[in-house]
Order: sequence, then C-alpha cells, then structure tokens
Amino acid sequence: MSAPAEKQPLPFFYNFLAGAIAGVSEIIVMYPLDVIKTRQQLDSTGQYKGTLDCLKKIVKEEGFSRLYKGIAAPILMEAPKRATKFAANDEWGKFYRKQFEVKTMTQPLAVLTGATAGATESLVVVPFELVKIRLQDKTTKFNGMGEVVKHIVKENGLLGLYKGTESTAWRHIWWNAGYFGCIHQLRSLFPKPKDATEKTLIDLTCGAIGGTVGTILNTPFDVVKSRIQAGSTKYKWTYPSLAIVAKEEGFGALYKGFIPKVLRLGPGGGILLVVFTACMDFFRTVHEGK
Repeated sequence: MSAPAEKQPLPFFYNFLAGAIAGVSEIIVMYPLDVIKTRQQLDSTGQYKGTLDCLKKIVKEEGFSRLYKGIAAPILMEAPKRATKFAANDEWGKFYRKQFEVKTMTQPLAVLTGATAGATESLVVVPFELVKIRLQDKTTKFNGMGEVVKHIVKENGLLGLYKGTESTAWRHIWWNAGYFGCIHQLRSLFPKPKDATEKTLIDLTCGAIGGTVGTILNTPFDVVKSRIQAGSTKYKWTYPSLAIVAKEEGFGALYKGFIPKVLRLGPGGGILLVVFTACMDFFRTVHEGK
C-alpha cells in the first residue's frame, strides 16, 4: 500500500487514519457475513447446512437484529486494527527495503512485509476478537461487551483477554501475506490508470482478488481461532488444532464458514483498498498543500 516510488511517503499518522476510515467502512457493510461465518465455524454438529441455511435459521430463530449482535466490539476494533494493518505494512515495507538495500518493493518483499504487518496487527485485535466471538456464539449468555470483559477478567485476569493470541497471529500472517502480496503483483500487471474512475476499478479488482486469496490461505486458521476463543478446552495451539479438526470432522471442516467469509473479505478487501487509497490521495493533497 506504500505510495509510488517517485512520491515521498506520507507521515505515519496519515496511514493510520486512512486505515481506520477504511476499516470502519468495510465492517459496517459486511458485518452480518462475519456473524454467519463465526456460527458455521463453531458448529461441530452439522446444525447449519450452508450459508443460506445459517442465515435463515438465525433470522427465524433469533431475529434479524442478531446479525448485528456484537458489532460494537468490531467497530471499536476496526479503527485500530485496519489502521495498524496499513500503517504497519507501510512501515515494515520501509524497514525491509532498507535492510535489503532495494529502492522499490519486490514480490517476495511484499509477501514478507504483509506477513509481518499481520503479526503486528494481531497484537491489537486479540481482545476485541475474543469478545466478538463470545457474543456471536449461539449459546452466549452475555448481552454486551462489558459483561464479556468483566467475566473474562474475573475468571482469568487481564491476560485472559489475550486467549488465542497465537492462533490470531497465524490467521493474520497468512491473510496479510496473501492480500498484500497479490495486490503488489496485480498492480504491476495493470496499465497506469488514465483517470480516477479507472484507478478505483483497478484498486477494487486488486483488493477483491487479494482478499479472496488471503481468505483461501487463512480460513483454516480462522476456524481453529474461533474454537479456541469460544472457550473449548479441546483446542489450545493452532497447528495441533488443525489436525484435530481434520481428523474428527474431515478436511472440509477447516473451511467451515468459507463462503460468508470470502463473500465478506473478497469484496471487503476491495472496499478496504479503495477507501484507503482514496483517503491517502486526499491526505497527500492536504499535506502537500501546506
């Protein structure tokens, strides 16, 4: 997501703010798909037969508003999460280019930078993800964020809010590596856009494809992360948990919730890139106009 080589990078604050705006825009549009994805991932009994079946059952049995249950946590999370994603990707990109003594980003460096940015991002999102999962679970007895946080701290202390840190890190490492790596490669294949509309279409395409590839790579890690954070004692560490799910439920179980997840993060990845790029273009105009 760094600015083109011929332009001076903008200060960190602009990357952070643009990422925050992009993240909140994406979550407002796509959140119901995240609820459906989580329900399918936590379903080890085959209650839901697919994305539409899950959607129908949630609306019929719990009401339409249930599709927005727990949205406060993601809204509060999205600003620091997406801001950290894009800002960390930009800063790590500068770091790696300096370390490897290259002036422009290469494909391997784009993947490495994305993966490192993902690990950085995961440190910010773990508590919010944990609260969100506990609220989205069908069996939840909590009515809001405050109740969840109070319960976790009472039972496990402040460190309890970081349950699932390792699995969350792997989820973000794989998604960011695929997302940013694809965007770098795809942008190099497109001709230079002639106008703002063409630039937006290219960003939307690159972001959507990048989001889809990232989702394909990280869905198994997301499945076990959801189960670890839901409180199951069966799942503790990421890679052993992948083996348990595959052995007990079949390899396909590692892709539970894939359809709503890819429907969200494919187009969602496009929304993120378009909004982020538009914000950065605006901020560049403001900054250079000073």
